[in-house]
Amino acid sequence: MRPFIGVSGCAREDDTGRVTYTVGDKYIHSLADAIGATPVMIPPIGARLDADALLDRIDGLFLTGSPSNIHPTHYNTDVHGPEDPRDPYRDSTTLPLIRRAIDRGTPVFAVCRGHQELNVALGGTLHQMVQELHGKRDHRADKALDYNDQYDQRHSVQLSEGGLLAGLNGGAGAVMVNSLHAQAIDAPAEGLSVEAVSDDGVIEAVSMPGAPGFVLGVQWHPEHPMALNWPLSQAMFQAFGRACRNASKAPAAAMRAAATRTDTAA
Repeated sequence: MRPFIGVSGCAREDDTGRVTYTVGDKYIHSLADAIGATPVMIPPIGARLDADALLDRIDGLFLTGSPSNIHPTHYNTDVHGPEDPRDPYRDSTTLPLIRRAIDRGTPVFAVCRGHQELNVALGGTLHQMVQELHGKRDHRADKALDYNDQYDQRHSVQLSEGGLLAGLNGGAGAVMVNSLHAQAIDAPAEGLSVEAVSDDGVIEAVSMPGAPGFVLGVQWHPEHPMALNWPLSQAMFQAFGRACRNASKAPAAAMRAAATRTDTAA
């Protein structure tokens, strides 16, 4: 059974004001290759999106990374430092969609910006520029490296004992991950459990044990072809895939299709 997974899209506005909806190919390919899913981009159309109608038809929600950052007003904070790329179209789509998906028990897997969106949607806050915090390293991508090399292992994270990720990692307490972000979770939202912390104290992964469905967010990029070969990356995608198959709408869709054929024949 190939689960249908909704993938968050971004909006890109050019100099003429024309908006294009996009999603990076590595997100699409990772879902198709790692768990045999059929990915479907969710356009960032804000209130035009009927969240319940969408969630009636998909088996899981995958929240991607992006060059843009969540606007600080969504976590009741002023903008600090120079203005960075924003995507209000995506903000207005993903934040309410996340809340509704979790309420309904739809499996949610979030990476990078998506990990931050998960926290903000549930009431948490973010650090806007981790590299300016005392004692923290620069977690941004090393632009001196080739694009693909930027996704190689960069620093270690400590997995929380007894947590979801530690279980997926065979009980091992630490792994190496990549790092391509400027923002990160500050105060975790109520209900989120910290799953991993970097060696300089940045929250790198969260889960939601009390949610009715699978919920996992990671700050790094397990979906890149290089990282997708790592055992924990594969385990995370497989766990998400199992949750999506368990929540599959395929039987209901088959019943609707059969009813349509019957009505047509009549």
